[in-house]
Amino acid sequence: MAKVAPPLGFGLGLRKEHYTVVLETLPKVDWFEVLTENYLVPGGKPLYFLDQVCERYPVVMHGVSLSIGGTDPLDFDYLRQVKELIKRTHARWVSDHLCWTGQGGINAHDLLPLPYTEETIRHVVTRLKQVQDYLEHPFLIENLSSYITYAQSTMSEWEFLSAVAEEADCLLLLDINNIYVSAFNHGFDPLDYLDGVPKARIQQHHIAGYSQYPHHIIDTHDHPVADPVWDLYAEAVKRYGLVSTMIERDGNIPELQVLLDELQVARDIYQRNRGDAHAA
Repeated sequence: MAKVAPPLGFGLGLRKEHYTVVLETLPKVDWFEVLTENYLVPGGKPLYFLDQVCERYPVVMHGVSLSIGGTDPLDFDYLRQVKELIKRTHARWVSDHLCWTGQGGINAHDLLPLPYTEETIRHVVTRLKQVQDYLEHPFLIENLSSYITYAQSTMSEWEFLSAVAEEADCLLLLDINNIYVSAFNHGFDPLDYLDGVPKARIQQHHIAGYSQYPHHIIDTHDHPVADPVWDLYAEAVKRYGLVSTMIERDGNIPELQVLLDELQVARDIYQRNRGDAHAA
């Protein structure tokens, strides 16, 4: 069985707006997550700054282009570049989403949900095993935020995610914000989700902000983390203990200190709630 690595602590997503201040101030961040696709071109300033950050902090990689649930053949040229970047950064692990992103060579530029069926599980597991065999590196699959469901689905999202992880023997990037967004949009209890996934496979958490509308939520990553997500993170800590946790911010990027303050909120929530998990 794939083994969870020791937790890295509390991290941030590395964004170009913060390259200089990170290197000049070396903030109190335990690790950084880098967006894989931003660093797949040879040369240039992004790779220069990435190399500098990797000398100073542990790094993990997070991708958006794998399309593990798609029906197009896996892109092994893309995977070759990912593998080279893993070697360059000494990334502790690499992750991508349990989704599809296009069909017939056309990229939808979105992370699209899958039908939760046994057939889809078999399809995704076959592809995940190929990816893991090729990368030869710890691989995490992430749960989506979603806005539609499929009439064909025969199980809950957390049952589907758990089955994929168990059968492919991969680890999980459990996105707390995505759980809350999907729970609101589809009317399920997010605590059922937390209780329904295999604790032994959870390697990382994402926490982010969303945009609230009267009847739905959109996962925009351009707002501060909302109180219901912090509350759900506290419940995750009670169940799982210390998991490598990071703040995602992709739009309306604030000054670094704003995100450092949010990261301190995550640390404080962990300290207040960690006893339950240790007692379990």
